Amino acid sequence: MTKTAIFATKQNEPCPECGAELVIRSGRHGPFFGCSEYPECQYIRPLKTHIDSHVVKVLEGQECPKCKATLVLRQGRFGMFVGCSHYPDCDHTEVIDKPDETSIACPQCGQGTLLQRKSRYGKVFHSCDRYPECQFALNFKPVAGECAYCHYPLLMEKRTAKGPRLCCASKLCGKPVAITE
Repeated sequence: MTKTAIFATKQNEPCPECGAELVIRSGRHGPFFGCSEYPECQYIRPLKTHIDSHVVKVLEGQECPKCKATLVLRQGRFGMFVGCSHYPDCDHTEVIDKPDETSIACPQCGQGTLLQRKSRYGKVFHSCDRYPECQFALNFKPVAGECAYCHYPLLMEKRTAKGPRLCCASKLCGKPVAITE
């Protein structure tokens, strides 16, 4: 069974490969331009030519370091970001939420430092900044200190019903540590 063009509207635009007309077709990722001679010619082009971001606010007084145009706050596919107002011509972007760096050394490799990151589901965790080489990760806030039981060089702050508690960050130990002032 062949898929027919759901939006078989003619655009009166010729296909750059074979010269036949382009029609709007629908796929699993949404509508797109496709050649009307589909099985023989497989030319496709996205229907939307610009990125899926819209301007939320114009940031007056701030200019793009590349082209000196005004910067704008945009809502994009992966959240808010700052970008140039002359987008297709200038591709300058800036991240709004930069990860928090800690001065705590990684207990696994000893060379890197722990860095705050976000998972693809939005949950905050801490991991080593030498990620591909060192795969240490921690789901709780790291605290500098040493475990009194196993002498692991890192503690973590867990939030419980009784309030925040310090625990050993080692997966083998994990015991609560008494807070000494």
